[in-house]
Amino acid sequence: MGKTKCGKGTKIMAITDAQGPPIAMHVASATPHEVTLVHDTLDATFGFDLPRHLIGDWAYDSDVLNAELAILGVEMIAPNRKNRCKSQDGRPLRRYKRRWKVERLFAWLHNFRRLVVRWERYLHNWEGMVQLGMMVILLRFTNP
Repeated sequence: MGKTKCGKGTKIMAITDAQGPPIAMHVASATPHEVTLVHDTLDATFGFDLPRHLIGDWAYDSDVLNAELAILGVEMIAPNRKNRCKSQDGRPLRRYKRRWKVERLFAWLHNFRRLVVRWERYLHNWEGMVQLGMMVILLRFTNP
């Protein structure tokens, strides 16, 4: 989680609701693949229930992840990678169009100047700032 050649390598994993407010957030090193961080992100919910559908990009197309999430009652919706055969029909992939809501959440997070560039030396300080930003966004949804 320390400094790398390109800077401080950290990754923010977030899950949003259908309307857009955050329901889970996890900060981890930028080294591991996103598939390995899904369970930690689901464990870090803000007191909300697990979502029924989880929408991700091509990196989340994994049979192992699909089986693990099926045990939890979560359906993974991700387009197939180019090197895999087609394993799902197009009906669930229509929900993939809603992935822009997660990107909008990260755009809202970048409105907080302190989160755009990680100036914090220690991870727990920066993670606290990311959680504070998520709480502000969540409060904006509850108090219009």
